[in-house]
Amino acid sequence: MKLLNYATSYFAGLLLVVISVWAALFYFNMLDEIYDSMDDGLENQKILVVQKATRDSTVLRQKEFEAGYFSIKEIPFTLAVHRKDRYQDTLMYMQNEQDFEPVRMLTTVFRKEDQYYELRVITSMVEEDDLIEDLLYSLLWLYLGLVGSILVLNNLLLKRIWKPFYHILQRLQSFRLEEAKTVPVQKTNIEEFQLLNQTVEKLLQQNVATYQNQKAFIENASHELQTPLAISLNKLELLAESQPLHEDQLQQIGSVMENLERLTRLNKTLLLLSKIENRQFAQEEPVPLEMLLQKTLLDFEDQLSYKDIAVDLQVQENVSLQMNPDLAAMLVVNLIKNAIVHNVNGGFLRIGLSKQELTVENAGQEAPLDGAKVFTRFYKETSAATSTGLGLSIVKAICDLYGFRVAYGYRQGHTFTVTFQKAVASV
Repeated sequence: MKLLNYATSYFAGLLLVVISVWAALFYFNMLDEIYDSMDDGLENQKILVVQKATRDSTVLRQKEFEAGYFSIKEIPFTLAVHRKDRYQDTLMYMQNEQDFEPVRMLTTVFRKEDQYYELRVITSMVEEDDLIEDLLYSLLWLYLGLVGSILVLNNLLLKRIWKPFYHILQRLQSFRLEEAKTVPVQKTNIEEFQLLNQTVEKLLQQNVATYQNQKAFIENASHELQTPLAISLNKLELLAESQPLHEDQLQQIGSVMENLERLTRLNKTLLLLSKIENRQFAQEEPVPLEMLLQKTLLDFEDQLSYKDIAVDLQVQENVSLQMNPDLAAMLVVNLIKNAIVHNVNGGFLRIGLSKQELTVENAGQEAPLDGAKVFTRFYKETSAATSTGLGLSIVKAICDLYGFRVAYGYRQGHTFTVTFQKAVASV
C-alpha cells in the first residue's frame, strides 16, 4: 500500500469515529431542542384553552380528542391537589395515516370557580425512527463526500507535495554502484525534503567512494600478488631443474610449489567473487543451457573417465537464460566440477534441466552436508588439495546476482538445485 493511501485509510477510519460520536451527540441534542420546542407549544396551547374555557363554558364539555387537540374532564379536589404539569410521549390513532402515531401530550389541572378540571393537550411529534434514518443517510453522504474529498486532495495536492520524496525513491531504485552516475536532485521548498536530498546525496557519494576504493584495492592487491607468486613458482621450477637434488628436497620444493599454485588459484577466485558481487559482468545475452551442459561435460570427460563416473543428462525442455555468458559458464562448471571432485570412484552424476530448474546430483560420502554452511566461503567437508572451498560460493553469488535460488538437499545422493525465478525462454 502506498504512503498516501495508507494515510488516507487512517484518515477515513478516524473520520468515521469522529462523525459517529458527533452524530450521537447531535441526535440527542436535536431531540432535546425538539422536545423543548413542543413543550413550549403545549404550554401555550394550555393557556389558550384555559382562557377559552373561562369565556365559553361549552369548552368544558369536550371530553375526547375527536373534536380537537385537547380534552377536558372534571376531577375531584383530592386528585387535583396533587397533580402537576406532566409531559409524556404516547401514541394516538391518526385517521390520515390509518395507524397509531407518536404524539406529545401535556396533562395539567386548572380551576374554574369551585370546580377542578384535568386538561390534556396533544401535538404531533417527529417519529424517531424516521429521524434516525434521515440522519443516518445524511451522515453517510457526508462521510462519503469527505472521504472523496480527501482522495481528491491526496491525488491533486498531496501527491504534488510528496513528489520530491517519490523522486528520491526513484533515484535509489535506479542507482547502481558500478555505474556511479549522478542523478539530478529535484528542487523543493520543503525543508525536510531538502535535508533528505542532502543526506541521500552524501550517503550515495560515500558509498560510491568506498566502492571505488574497495574495487581498486582488490584489483591492485590481486595484481600485486600474482607477480611475486609467478616469480616464486618460476624460481622454484628453475631450482628443481638446475642441479641434482635429494628426493626429500624435491618433495619439499614440490610441496611449496603446490601451495603457491593453490594460493594463485585462491587469489584469482577471490578476485572473481569480488567482480561478481560488484556487478562487473554487465554484458548479457541469451545462453542456451543444454549446449553449455554438453560442452562442460565434454571438457570434464577425462576426469569422468578416470573416476569411472556414470553420467545421466536429462533435458525435459531446453531453456535460454538471459545472463552474462561467462557467468553462465562459471555457474555450470562449478556445479559439475563440485559433483566430480567430491564424487566416488564408480559413482554417478545426474543432471536434470527443465524450464523451472537445473539439478545436479552426485554420489559421495554417505552423510548430508551442513546445509547452513555449504555455500559459505572456504567451507569444505573433504580435504581435496585442488579445492579452494569457493566453488559453491561462486554459484551462490551468481544466483544472487540474477535472482535465482540455489538449494542443497540429500536423499540418495547430494543434490544442488538452481531454481530460475526469473522468466526464461524456451529454445
